[in-house]
Amino acid sequence: MATIKNSSMCDEKTYELFFKTHSKVFRNYIYYKCGDIQQAEDIVQDTFIKLWKNCAKVALKKAKSYMFTLANNAFLNQVTHKKVVLEYQKTIMRQQTNESPEFILEEKEFLLKLNKAIADLPEKQRVVFLLSRIDKKKYREISELLGISIKAVEKRMSQALDTLRKKISNI
Repeated sequence: MATIKNSSMCDEKTYELFFKTHSKVFRNYIYYKCGDIQQAEDIVQDTFIKLWKNCAKVALKKAKSYMFTLANNAFLNQVTHKKVVLEYQKTIMRQQTNESPEFILEEKEFLLKLNKAIADLPEKQRVVFLLSRIDKKKYREISELLGISIKAVEKRMSQALDTLRKKISNI
């Protein structure tokens, strides 16, 4: 984006590059909040439409934070409209396997309990945990993304890991 620093968000090439560069990050951010990939994609699509409609009002350097705010507000509006249940684990049944049915059942139960433990984390901890472990973001990147200090990221991650260890040790 360095080559188009002074471009307007209303420029189609600038907008397209912004979309290609940031849409996945926005989608993952909302996905980690709601646990529903389709809902996350819909929210991100709507926020990009709003960005395009308001492109003259949004400076390129403020577009990323504007999008995070729009996406987060859209998510919060949907939460007030309906309760969101965090069910995102897709279990693929293996047609051919050498593993015993007991092992497969135990593995399935473990994954369900692990997903529930992650879903039960407070939102702030869950978002930091998933950004780190799933998106492989560094603490510095997470702090910039969420607008918090690196120490806050470290603390949230530490709390999330402690909580998960306690819940997983009971499994």
